[in-house]
Amino acid sequence: MKLVERISQQNNNSATSIQRSLIGGAQKKTKDIQAQGFQQLKLAVHNRLFETLDVTRLESLEPALASQKVTEAITVILDEEGRLLTDLDKSRLIEEIKNELLGLGPLEPLLWDDEITDILVNGHRQIYVEKRGKLHATDIKFQDDQHLMLIIDRIVSQVGRRVDEASPMVDARLPDGSRINAIIPPLALDGPALSIRRFGHKRFNIEDLVAKKTLPPEMVDFLKTIVAARLNVLVCGGTGSGKTTMLNCLSAFVPENERIVTIEDSAELSLQQPHVVRLETRPANVEGKGEVTQRDLVKNTLRMRPDRIIVGEVRGGEVFDMLQAMSTGHDGSIATIHANTPRDSMGRLEMMMLLSGVSIPQRAMRQQIASALNIIVHVSRLSDGSRKVMRISEISGMEGEMVMMQDLFEFKRTGVGPNGEVLGQFVATGIRSTYSQRLEAAGYKLDANIFRNTIG
Repeated sequence: MKLVERISQQNNNSATSIQRSLIGGAQKKTKDIQAQGFQQLKLAVHNRLFETLDVTRLESLEPALASQKVTEAITVILDEEGRLLTDLDKSRLIEEIKNELLGLGPLEPLLWDDEITDILVNGHRQIYVEKRGKLHATDIKFQDDQHLMLIIDRIVSQVGRRVDEASPMVDARLPDGSRINAIIPPLALDGPALSIRRFGHKRFNIEDLVAKKTLPPEMVDFLKTIVAARLNVLVCGGTGSGKTTMLNCLSAFVPENERIVTIEDSAELSLQQPHVVRLETRPANVEGKGEVTQRDLVKNTLRMRPDRIIVGEVRGGEVFDMLQAMSTGHDGSIATIHANTPRDSMGRLEMMMLLSGVSIPQRAMRQQIASALNIIVHVSRLSDGSRKVMRISEISGMEGEMVMMQDLFEFKRTGVGPNGEVLGQFVATGIRSTYSQRLEAAGYKLDANIFRNTIG
């Protein structure tokens, strides 16, 4: 009897499972039909708009006025066609069409999310975002590659650039400072790829970094002192490690009565001082002419009577002129470089000096580096997405053929927490800075305990 009951119960469970599967399939099919109908309606209204509005004139209007005109036109079209939509669907329809005409289409909502730092589009079907240092897939999609190309063209045309088969790669910048990189077929095999490195409306200051435990207050006091005392600083780290943010924070310690000239490949810095001159490189035009490199700008900057030179990122031959400037009267300058450790940054500087085309012995290059640079700040993004100042090192001179370097502060990792967070503490190595006397001579005295105690 029990066997019969068990078989009957299994049959009932199977029937229930099949019923749920059918209901789920029917619901998914209904949603797909509704989504398809919504897209068809959006396309129809979109096409009607081109008949009722001069879309080319919308870009010349104020954003608020252009948005109002598009909203009114869409409402009239829906009323004329007698379309019955819920308030929610109507608002969504209007918002999506406005984004298509005036913004960046499906990407527009992502640009309003301040937590998103990177938007990565891999073809029209796959879009990832980075939040709090971690990548997340989204359910946002473009209609097709042509739709994605339309948005890419709109972005690059705003800054007077173009992307096509003749020039299938482009770097550009949005009005809010976000960096854009696009690469299209035939170079991109799976359709156009778009990367947006975002810079939120709120720029992090040094207090924000302390609150996020990127570095402790003791390190802040040391960095504030060395910048004010006009030591030359190099910030090194990997992609997305926070080099530019750290550079922004360090530049805030520069006195307001000094003249600052910034040199960038793509303008990202946001200095608060009143006397700032911002320079940006320019790529070659279609004919291959008109290019202005960072090295050209560094040479020109030396004729502009700068008190401080801030280079967004050194990546080529300009490093030779920059190091010469640092060691010949333009002390207190700051720059960033891609490198995994302070020691690696020395090797990269040597390599880039060779790219300048000047043939000099290795020892002479290292002497130039040792005399120009004083402090190296190493920042890194850890496995849990957090950013930390991993090391503050100083260059103390040359010994034989080697550039002498010593760590003053470092972040020592001790393990991983239950939620994947990186555990550790900031410590002073116990080595007193070689530049302590120079800092005191400039009127800045550091507490000796800062180099002896566990900090953070």
